[in-house]
Amino acid sequence: MRMSQNLFNRVRRKFRRTSHRGIIDTITTEETAAIFENAIGGASSILSISRKKDLTKDDIAAIKIQAFFRGHLARRAFLALRSLVKLQAVARGACVRRQARVALHCMHALARLQVSVRARQLLNGDQELS
Repeated sequence: MRMSQNLFNRVRRKFRRTSHRGIIDTITTEETAAIFENAIGGASSILSISRKKDLTKDDIAAIKIQAFFRGHLARRAFLALRSLVKLQAVARGACVRRQARVALHCMHALARLQVSVRARQLLNGDQELS
C-alpha cells in the first residue's frame, strides 16, 4: 500500500506542476519604463535607417505609441492564453474524475457479482454433498 501511495504522490506532484511557471513576473513601474524606453529606442533606430526626414514628430510619436500598445496587447493575449490553458486543465481533471468514478462503480458491480457467484457455488456444493 505504501508503494502505491508513493507512486500516487509522485504522479500528483508531477501533474500539479505547471510548465509555464515563472514565465511572467509582475512588471514594476521601472520595468515598464525600461520597456517603453526600449520600444522608443527600437522605433527611433528603425526611423533613422529609413526615411527620417519624411516623418514628422507626430508620426514618430504615433509609431512609438503603436509599438508600445502592440506590446501591451501581446502581453494581454499571452495572459488570456495562460488562463485558457488553466481552464482546460480544470475541465480535463473533471473528466478524469468522472471516468474514475464510473470505473470504480463498474469494479464494485463486478465484485458484487463475484460474491454472489461464489456464494451460489458454495451452496450448490453443500447440496451435492448431502
